[in-house]
Amino acid sequence: MAEVMKDFDKPDFNVDKYTKQLVKECVGGADLQQRKKEIQIYTEQTSATLKKSVYANYMQFIETAKEISHLESEMYQLSHILIEQRNILASLADEKSAGNTQKNEEGADQPTQEEVENSHATRAVKEMVQGFNGNLEGKTFLNEGALIELDPNDYRPIQRVFFFLFNNVLIVCKVKHDKRLEFLTEYDPKKIAVINIKDLDGVRNAINIITPDGSKIFQSVTAAGKKKTNKKGPAPQPPKTKQSSMQQKDSPSDAKSLIPVVSPTDSDGGKIIENYGPEWIATASEEIQTLIALRHFEDAQALIKRTQDYLGNDASFVNSKQIAEKVKLLETQLTDVLLQELSNSHCRNLQVTLGASRRSLKILVDIGRARQACGTLLKVATMALRSAQREARRNNAEISELFFCDLTQVACEFLIAFETQPACVSALVVWCNAELQYFASQLIKHYLTKGTHLDAVAKCIEGIRKPCAKLTEIGLDLSYHLEGLLRSTLESLIEESRVRLLETVGRSEDGWQPYNLQTKSNLKRLLLELDTLGIDMRAHTTGDTWINLTQSTVMFTRHYLQLTSQCAYLAKSEVLWPSLEMILRDLMVAQQTVKPVAGLSVDPNFVLKNKLFLLEELLPIAIDNFQRITGSERKCGILLELQRQLRKQMAPVPKQRSVYQTDVF
Repeated sequence: MAEVMKDFDKPDFNVDKYTKQLVKECVGGADLQQRKKEIQIYTEQTSATLKKSVYANYMQFIETAKEISHLESEMYQLSHILIEQRNILASLADEKSAGNTQKNEEGADQPTQEEVENSHATRAVKEMVQGFNGNLEGKTFLNEGALIELDPNDYRPIQRVFFFLFNNVLIVCKVKHDKRLEFLTEYDPKKIAVINIKDLDGVRNAINIITPDGSKIFQSVTAAGKKKTNKKGPAPQPPKTKQSSMQQKDSPSDAKSLIPVVSPTDSDGGKIIENYGPEWIATASEEIQTLIALRHFEDAQALIKRTQDYLGNDASFVNSKQIAEKVKLLETQLTDVLLQELSNSHCRNLQVTLGASRRSLKILVDIGRARQACGTLLKVATMALRSAQREARRNNAEISELFFCDLTQVACEFLIAFETQPACVSALVVWCNAELQYFASQLIKHYLTKGTHLDAVAKCIEGIRKPCAKLTEIGLDLSYHLEGLLRSTLESLIEESRVRLLETVGRSEDGWQPYNLQTKSNLKRLLLELDTLGIDMRAHTTGDTWINLTQSTVMFTRHYLQLTSQCAYLAKSEVLWPSLEMILRDLMVAQQTVKPVAGLSVDPNFVLKNKLFLLEELLPIAIDNFQRITGSERKCGILLELQRQLRKQMAPVPKQRSVYQTDVF
């Protein structure tokens, strides 16, 4: 086997080339099966060898993993050293710049002003942060800001935090529900490292901060919140004065907030307080994005509406335009997510599909996306509807009742979902017509093919018309469209049946003798069958087993009445009425023209009796049945005209001559 499988061990092994060569070498399926077994055995052997190698070198794998972990720690330490050196260089540059500025512009008063500002900042932090007992004397305030802490596993928001950065301490606080700050921990900026995280779906502007306590992930609202400058920020402010830019404070060189805030030092300087709007609107876009990611679509939609209503009434605060643009983009994002959710709700069960779509439909209608929602819903319904039809055809189930029942379900669900959107009803009507057209094409393809007998056609059409007519109860009338789609096919099938039926008339050899059914039970069974069809033949019975008509006449009577019922069901369409009457007329005329075979001794009175039975008894009953089944007030003009013509053409009954009298002596 090793000799056979040596090709697999070659470094230039090519699967396609090997397969082609294998097909050329093997003769027949048995040979290929044998080679397949050999390859499978070689695969199992290779797998077992690999497992043994892993087990044999298990300790080496563990040692290697430890080495990798040590290298990773050294890389983090190297990163810390580089950050520390960068901070030292930045501090030297700041001191040099500050020294030049002091000499040129402010002179000796600047240090005094800086000390005053730091004093205000220190006092403000101690007042705002609950549980903080650290010493901030002599420390220089650099920056502040708010971020969101994320779960490192699934990036789920954990809590909102607030940072205060001084030259040698970073204070981390938790933002409570009452907007107050609670002290969490403090770090030495020189002992932490910041790693940028690439933007992912739903998670943007995130950074990874490596602290002595471990790695933590934080998210900023905007990309600007991640940028850094070398300017010292104003004094700290509580989170109730929200800023649209939130930044991470990881070292003394971190950036200050991009939006001006009111610091404790501003009150002394008499600076103007800027309007930032309500505290919730600054983080509205961030919360909306989080709600969408968590699939809390109703809450996201409510917050979008609240924000838009507020901006519509008052847009005079800072960054109102930017917030409006973000909310508009998030509304588009919510629409796309809901439409995708609606598109993915389809399954083979239409009822489940419609139930799963209700939530998305309601929200889309509320945010003014009714047209997009109705189009997507109808596409989903189309897939479910046609899947159900294919399944029913495979199982030889009744497809007509299923189709119109499903159509009714879709229409009812649609009207409930879009009851406040009358403009969408036109889309439902167009969709119903399109689905009906597809259904008619499948019906013609599978059930109304060429050569289908008229009784099967009548049953199929009657099974369609009844459920279709029930759609009028919900305001949909598709009967006229349905008749138009099937008209040409039905006309060709009717003409085909007419030709076939006329060919069968007069084929059987009839001796023009009374019909003997041999037994009383056979006679009784036939009379009951004819009673069901609407004609009473008891007046024509004689003896125990005889009917005083020919067998051909009796069989024609039964067949003619059955055909009359089939034609009547089809004639409920006014367009098909004349062609169906012509079938009955031509068939009656063909039977009336049947004559005894030449040379056969036949009683002319018995022949005439059969013809009169067809004219005076069978034809009137057939006309009554036709009009009763169709339910129309329209008269059977063609059959009534035939009845009048046959009565005029009927010859008088010849006188019966006694076979015992003769004029010859």
